[in-house]
Amino acid sequence: MSGEAAGNVTITIRLIRSFEHRNIRNLVLHDVSLDQKVEDFTKTIWECIKGATSLPPPFRNFSFDTLKIETHAHGAKTNDPVINREDDAKLILKPHQLLRECGIKHETEISFFNMKDYCKYKEKPELVW
Repeated sequence: MSGEAAGNVTITIRLIRSFEHRNIRNLVLHDVSLDQKVEDFTKTIWECIKGATSLPPPFRNFSFDTLKIETHAHGAKTNDPVINREDDAKLILKPHQLLRECGIKHETEISFFNMKDYCKYKEKPELVW
C-alpha cells in the first residue's frame, strides 16, 4: 500500500514572511496524515518551525496564521512568484476540516502566511527589490 493510499503524504509548507520582499522559506513535512484536522496540522507545523534550526529567527517568531493550497504535484502554477491570489474561498484551509476534505494530496505545496499581510498584498501586489 502506498503512503498516499494509507493517508500519509509529503507536504511542502511555504513560509511567507514578506510578500513584497519575496521572503519565503520551505519546510518539508514527511509522513503527514490526511486524516487530521487542519488545526492539528497547524500545531504540528508550529512545532517544526520552532525546532527548525535552519530557519532564521525572524521566521521562527513570525505570526503565521493562515494556510492556503499553493499547488498540487504536476499542477498548474500561478504567474505570481509569491502566492496564488485566486480562489481564496476554495483554497484557504478551514481549521475544522480534515486535510483530506480540503483536497490535500501527496506533494501538495501549502503557503503559510499572515492573513493581514496577504490582504494588503492582494490590494497592491508589488514586489520590492
